[in-house]
Amino acid sequence: MTLEILKIKEELRALIDDYATLGDEKKIAQVMDLFTPDVKYDVYMNNSLVSSVSGRENMESDFNKHAAEVKTYFTLNGQHKVIINESTATGVSFSQLKMVRENEGKNILSDYSVKYEDKYVFQDGKWLIKERIGHFLIIETKTLN
Repeated sequence: MTLEILKIKEELRALIDDYATLGDEKKIAQVMDLFTPDVKYDVYMNNSLVSSVSGRENMESDFNKHAAEVKTYFTLNGQHKVIINESTATGVSFSQLKMVRENEGKNILSDYSVKYEDKYVFQDGKWLIKERIGHFLIIETKTLN
């Protein structure tokens, strides 16, 4: 493995970690800077497509609506495997995502185990996410005390 490949792997890992950190902080405009303008983002829950968004503007609108409904986000990223092909790459990453929402005066915790399948491109001197598929594999919900 060359130093260049190691550098790219580190940059791609930083990209998915930035997505998680900025998302947790609800910095949606900065999250959008991690995607290509023509991004495609699909979300599956229980193997059913529940959301499909194309374009950064549409995605920003959707993310802002979602963030307005969530009191707290907390994301923990796990393994991240990538295959690099010059200025493109594919990757699979795993995250534990927690969201706290209020419902009828009670805080509800939703805990998601997510597998992301990504396509990355190197544009304007940085790596961006061009396509993302989120597979929400395990979903647990409970009321917090």
